[in-house]
Amino acid sequence: QPFPQDPHAQLWGAIGAVFASWMNDRAKFYRRMHDIPESWGTAVNVQSMVFGNMGQNSATGVAFTRNPSTGEHKLYGEFLINAQGEDVVAGIRTPQPLTKAAREEMGDINPSMEEALPEVFAQFKAVVEKLEKHYRDMQDIEFTVEQGRLYMLQTRNGKRTAKAALKIAVDLAAEGLISKEEAVMRVEPGSLDQLLHPTIDPASPRDVIATGLPASPGAATGKVVFTAEEAEKLGGAGEAVILMREETSPEDIRGMDAARGIVTARGGMTSHAAVVARGMGRPCVSGAGEIRIDMKAGEFHARGKTFKAYDVITIDGSTGEVLAGAVKMVEPELSGDFGSLMGWADGMRRLKVRANAETALDAQTARQFGAEGIGLCRTEHMFFDPARIAAVREMILADDEAGRRAALAKILPMQRQDFVELFKIMEGLPVTIRLLDPPLHEFLPHTEEDLASVAEATGLDPKKLMRRAQELHEVNPMLGHRGCRLGVAYPEIYEMQVRAIIEAACEVVGEGRPAPIPEIMHPLVAKGEEMKFLRDLTDRTAKTVIAEKGCQIEYKVGTMIELPRAAIRAADLAQNAEFFSFGTNDLTQTTFGISRDDSGRFLGHYIEKGIFEKDPFVSLDQEGVGDLIRIAAERGRAERPDVKLGICGEHGGDPASIQFCESVGLDYVSCSPYRVPIARLAAAQAAIGEREKDR
Repeated sequence: QPFPQDPHAQLWGAIGAVFASWMNDRAKFYRRMHDIPESWGTAVNVQSMVFGNMGQNSATGVAFTRNPSTGEHKLYGEFLINAQGEDVVAGIRTPQPLTKAAREEMGDINPSMEEALPEVFAQFKAVVEKLEKHYRDMQDIEFTVEQGRLYMLQTRNGKRTAKAALKIAVDLAAEGLISKEEAVMRVEPGSLDQLLHPTIDPASPRDVIATGLPASPGAATGKVVFTAEEAEKLGGAGEAVILMREETSPEDIRGMDAARGIVTARGGMTSHAAVVARGMGRPCVSGAGEIRIDMKAGEFHARGKTFKAYDVITIDGSTGEVLAGAVKMVEPELSGDFGSLMGWADGMRRLKVRANAETALDAQTARQFGAEGIGLCRTEHMFFDPARIAAVREMILADDEAGRRAALAKILPMQRQDFVELFKIMEGLPVTIRLLDPPLHEFLPHTEEDLASVAEATGLDPKKLMRRAQELHEVNPMLGHRGCRLGVAYPEIYEMQVRAIIEAACEVVGEGRPAPIPEIMHPLVAKGEEMKFLRDLTDRTAKTVIAEKGCQIEYKVGTMIELPRAAIRAADLAQNAEFFSFGTNDLTQTTFGISRDDSGRFLGHYIEKGIFEKDPFVSLDQEGVGDLIRIAAERGRAERPDVKLGICGEHGGDPASIQFCESVGLDYVSCSPYRVPIARLAAAQAAIGEREKDR
């Protein structure tokens, strides 16, 4: 349509466009990424214009009262003489720094705002300091100078990297602008993920092919792609990609989300690419003017070299460098501001935080991140070890109990050593060990080729292997012969595992180390009678080992609650279970009747249509699954007041789910090692939130 000349038509057309934008594909994707409810809607401000393009005494710019990448307490931003706001954020012209010090640091010959417009800059500096003190947070400010007069267009709390968020929160508390509780609440727990990943090893050689602006910190290696669509396609398939563009726009958001890092040839520190990358936690190099992209040929040129699509490069968002090839990375050291904030958080939270771990590496990583024990050790992962899979298969193929026990005797010393390692690393902290859970057929080969290979390697009869695999085949194995049903049918399996646990504990104590606290967990229990059978089996075996070894070991026996019946009849289980660990992955599956492995085919449609607000396997369904947890907690405590309660599903690292756990009064959450810091901070925020409710 021709652009309307009627001012009213222009005004209402603009207003309508803003309201309509709330439901476009880009906005829907952004809301899902940031957990923003669709029901919030949007608003429109109508205001008169001022103009920064009216000569050399006019300008426009964007400023942060602190560095949004590092958190450093210095004015940070850019401006352009004789320009409008879009000229700064779109990257059409290269903007200049605000201060003389920043200009000198960059080696720029063009004047800063402090030098070009000294009187206006002095007024501007005083205003932004006043705004930060008023809002008690780092501000993101847009301004215009119209013929020597300063106009503040807007101010808002600025987006920042996790590193900057930590520093700003700790610094503001030190400056007395906010309390320590407020500082803890200021950092988004999920953003800590940005701090827990590798950076480039300083000792590694750097083949620098281009330099731009350090727009978002961190480092990434991947294959170069030149379109957001290609980044989304390859990234979704699990490929590591670096998205390289002349400049990015809001339409590129899906590709930016799928990429490991972003490079733009144009744009400044406050361009679209820089701001979005910082918010996503992606490393970004912007304004790399040395790079010439040839979209038609599918390649880019820099410093006399040519790189084609899918060539591997590395970017360092902290220095602004683009490097050829893959470069060695190092793990971050979590100290300083991180240590201060996490120390405050630990003093404010009630929930304990454990880790899901079954290897020494996972356990050590969890301890480094502050885990207070292991909340889930999945013993089947140990059974899949190549060194012991032959003995496991021998046990499965045995014709009778004697044959199974003979095979289990070969597995026992290996399983015992696994637990010795974990107990030593945890140094007296609780270790919850789930006994064998998956159906036995998962340990057998399935194709004829695999069967022949296993038969040759183990000396087992291939026909017998095939026959046994067919006997163990189940139509619906998730609800079949697995979990504690294995322990009921083949008690010798669980007896071996209990023996390995108690013998390992005795060995650790015998070495003069802190006494372990084993928590022996039986999976998939549904009935009180099952729990009694398993408790008797555990106690009988443990007492036998304790008598043999002549050592005293304190241990607990409990169950993983994964079935709705177990939650409803929790009082029955609590008669013989000293702890409940809610396996929220399976509890979500059995409550909804949805397979987690197959839900990806249709859950997206449910979320798009508003039937699900979030994926229930990512963030706990508090109404349904949550109600079952509440019921189990209430009924379990009514029968056994000191029953210990925790969750160990993937929800244990989700901040919204942790908030629910605090409200229900669970004792701990358990999550993957790299999510332990996230859980610690989220638990503190949940505790602060509950105290606010009580007030």
